[in-house]
Amino acid sequence: MELRRRDYHVERPLLNQERLEELGRRGSAAGTRQWRIWFRCSRARARALLLQYLPILAWLPQYPVREWLLGDLLSGLSVAIMQLPQGLAYALLAGLPPVFGLYSSFYPVFIYFLFGTSRHISVGTFAIMSVMVGSVTESLAPDEAFMQDLNSTVNVTARDAARVQLASTLSVLVGLFQVRRPSPPLTAPSTPQVGLGLVHFGFVVTYLSEPLVRGYTTAASVHVFVSQLKYVFGLYLSSRSGPLSLIYTVLEVCWKLPQSVVGTMVTAVVAGVVLVLVKLLNDKLRRHLPLPIPGELLTLIGATGISYGVGLKHRFGVDVVGKIPAGMVPPVAPSPQLFAKLVGNAFAIAVVGFAIAISLGKIFALRHGYRVDSNQELVALGLSNLIGGIFQCFPVSCSMSRSLVQESTGGNTQVAGAVSSLFILIIILKLGELFQDLPKAVLAAVIIVNLKGMLMQFRDICSLWKANRVDLLIWLVTFVATILLNLDLGLVVAVVFSLLLVVVRTQMPHYSVLGQVPDTDIYRDVAEYSEAREVPGVKVFRSSATVYFANAELYSDALKQRCGVDVDHLISQKKKLLRKQELKLKRLQKENKLLKQAGAL
Repeated sequence: MELRRRDYHVERPLLNQERLEELGRRGSAAGTRQWRIWFRCSRARARALLLQYLPILAWLPQYPVREWLLGDLLSGLSVAIMQLPQGLAYALLAGLPPVFGLYSSFYPVFIYFLFGTSRHISVGTFAIMSVMVGSVTESLAPDEAFMQDLNSTVNVTARDAARVQLASTLSVLVGLFQVRRPSPPLTAPSTPQVGLGLVHFGFVVTYLSEPLVRGYTTAASVHVFVSQLKYVFGLYLSSRSGPLSLIYTVLEVCWKLPQSVVGTMVTAVVAGVVLVLVKLLNDKLRRHLPLPIPGELLTLIGATGISYGVGLKHRFGVDVVGKIPAGMVPPVAPSPQLFAKLVGNAFAIAVVGFAIAISLGKIFALRHGYRVDSNQELVALGLSNLIGGIFQCFPVSCSMSRSLVQESTGGNTQVAGAVSSLFILIIILKLGELFQDLPKAVLAAVIIVNLKGMLMQFRDICSLWKANRVDLLIWLVTFVATILLNLDLGLVVAVVFSLLLVVVRTQMPHYSVLGQVPDTDIYRDVAEYSEAREVPGVKVFRSSATVYFANAELYSDALKQRCGVDVDHLISQKKKLLRKQELKLKRLQKENKLLKQAGAL
C-alpha cells in the first residue's frame, strides 16, 4: 500500500494566562452540594439505593426460570459436593474443629447470594485465608497454654473454645474492614466506618499487582503444605508464629520423622493417590461427563466407612475428626478485648480476601459479558464475614476451583450458591455427625492435592524472566518475604516494595528524542529506529513519566543532554526579563503619576 505524505499547517495567536482567562471567562467552579443530594428523599432515590445495596432485588425478578434453573441446581449440587470436604479440611487448616468449616460454608455463602454482584464466583472457605487464620489462632492460643498439669495433655475443649472465639472475632473485624467505603462529603459515617477512621481499603488493593498476588499465593500454598505435614505423619509439633516459623517447623518435622505413625502415613498416601487419580480421570473424561466425579466426597465417605469398620483410631493410632455436633449454633457477640490483638491480621486478611475475590469476579464477568461492581463486592464480602463471624464462622473469600466448577457445570447466577448453602445446611442439621470417624490425614490429603494449581505458579518465574524482569523481581521478593517473615509481614513487605518500585519507575523514566518515520506521520525514538529523522529546527523530547518534584532535576538534565536545552539558563533569563519588565512598569507608573500631578497644578 502506497503511503501518502501529509502536510500540516497550524496557526493560532499566542496567548498568555491572563488573556486566556479573559477569552474563556474563567470563574470559580460552582459547588456540587453533594450533601443535599445525599439527604434528598424521594421514592426514586430510595428504590435506587435499595437496588444498589441489595442487587438480588434487581436480577431475581427477571430470572429466566426455564433457561437457567436446571443449570443452577446442578451447579449448586456440584459445588456443595466440593464444599463439604473442603469446609471440613480448611477448618482443620484454620486450627478449628471441622464443624466450623461447615458453618463457614453456609452463612457467608447465603449472605453473598443476597448482596453480591458476581454471578459465578463461589464464596466460602479458601486455603489461603484458612492458613492465615490458623497462624493467628495457633499463635494467640497455642497448645502449650492449655496443658493439664496432671497428665501433661492438652485441654482440647478449652483450646478449641478459645480459638473459635479468636477466629469469629477476627471474621467480624475483617468484615468491618471490607464493609468500609468512602463516605460522601459532610455525611455521618455508618456503623462499620466508626471503628475504621480514615482507612481507605481500595488504596491498598490498587497496589496488589498480579505478580504480587501470584507470588504471595504461591508462598502461602507452601505454608499450607507445611502446616499439613503433622497430620500426614501423625506428629505433635510445637505451635510457632512470626519470622522464620516455617523454617523451624520444617526442621522440627525432619527431626521427629522417626516418631511418625505408620497407619496415618498410609492413610494419607492412599487418600492422596485416589484423589489424584480421580482428578486425572475427570480431566480425561471432561467432555463425556455431565458432572465431574465427586472424588473428594467419595474419598471422605469411603475413608469414614473404612475407619469405622476397621477401627483405625484404636488399632493403628490414626487421629480422627471426633464428635461433630448436629444443629446450628446461636449467635455470639465478638470479644472487644481481642480487637487490639487482631486488627493488624484482620487488615491483611481483608486485603488478600478482597483482592482474590475481585480478580476472579472480573475474570468471569469479562468472559460472560456482565459487570461486577467492585464497591458492592467489597460490601458483600464484608457482610458475609461480619455476619458469619457473629455465627462463629472464620474469614472466607472465594475459591478458584469451586468457581470453575460452578461455571463449567452450568451455573448462571448465585442461585447456584444458594443451592449449595442449603445442601450444607442439611449436612449441618442431620448428616454431619456421620463423619466423626473421618481420619484427619484424609482431610490433609484433600488440602494438599488441591494445592496443585497454586504450586504450579512456580512456572511464573520462567515466563516473567522472558516477559518483564521487574515483575519477576516483585514476584520473588513477595515469595521470599512471605516464606521467611510469615503471611502478615510478608504482605506488608510486598506492598511496600511494590510502592518503592513505583517511585523508582517515576524517578528514572525512559527519555527519548523522536523523529519522523519516512513517508508517514508517525514519530518514534531515533535511537531505536534508524530511519527516523528529526524535523529540522524542531526537537521532540519525550518522557515516559509525568514530571513532578522528585524527577524534575533528572528531567532537566536529560533535556539538556539530549536536546542541548539548558532549562536552568532559560529560567534564569526568564526571571531577568520579568524583573526588567517589572522595573519598566514601575518607572512608567511613576512617570504617569508625576504627569497627573503636574496637570493638576
